[in-house]
Amino acid sequence: MKFYIVDVFAENKYEGNQLAVLVPDDELTPETMLKIAHEINFSETTFITSGKKENGGYDVRIFTPDVEVPFAGHPTLGTAYVIVRMLEAERNSKVILNLEVGEIPVTIEAGVLTMEQKEPEFGLVIKDHQLVADMLKIKPEDIAGDYPVQIVSTGLPCMVIPLGTIEAVERCVVNHELFQDFIDNTYKCNLLVFCPEPKCDNALRVRVFVDDEGFAEDAATGSANGNLAGYLLKYNYFGKNEIKYEVNQGEQIGRPSLLKISAELTEGRYKIRVGGKVHLVAEGNWHL
Repeated sequence: MKFYIVDVFAENKYEGNQLAVLVPDDELTPETMLKIAHEINFSETTFITSGKKENGGYDVRIFTPDVEVPFAGHPTLGTAYVIVRMLEAERNSKVILNLEVGEIPVTIEAGVLTMEQKEPEFGLVIKDHQLVADMLKIKPEDIAGDYPVQIVSTGLPCMVIPLGTIEAVERCVVNHELFQDFIDNTYKCNLLVFCPEPKCDNALRVRVFVDDEGFAEDAATGSANGNLAGYLLKYNYFGKNEIKYEVNQGEQIGRPSLLKISAELTEGRYKIRVGGKVHLVAEGNWHL
């Protein structure tokens, strides 16, 4: 089967978040797809399991090296790029991915791919800031007290943790034992820390630590940043109901990424869009 490697949320090649996209000629079992994802060992690998369907969309499955997931941001954009640029005869400006969470539309304009995410769900508020600080090896006073620490999900949940300074964001290191205990006994989620970029009104610095085995840091996380956009609107972080900003992520792990976010809250309804550029790095044949 054909495979492609792309860099997502990347201004240049060899930046952003890596993704492998495979196009099976025949049906694969979930066990085989998981083995392939483990072999590739990127944060996610996707499989395009159908051609274009009656709704205009393509069935897509997403795997980490350890499990299948219902939704993830950079795999959605990267797979849409491969569909439009490599599989479709015409350069369409929109493609639909049929994921486990439902239909996710992706638009392409001026080289930027943008997906519209599902409505956010706001879950558990974590009031024990000492616990959160210990999980990240920071101090409780590093957490910005004006906003809550809360679980938010547009398909893949994360704990949104507002920090007061860039220095605190850069100092975060996951305590694996405490994080695993939280996953096992409280809630399975990623951890997202953020704060404003200094001297910039419309940019945030973000880091995301994933809940899979190893607790790796993610270079660029579309799902978590969609969660964050809903959180920012809910708590009026920017002081308005329609927001547009950029996110810098991945610098600490040598994969600088740029995500372009726009979102609005109208009469209790959220509309969240997460976008960025995608670059093709490699293509070839995968042998089963």
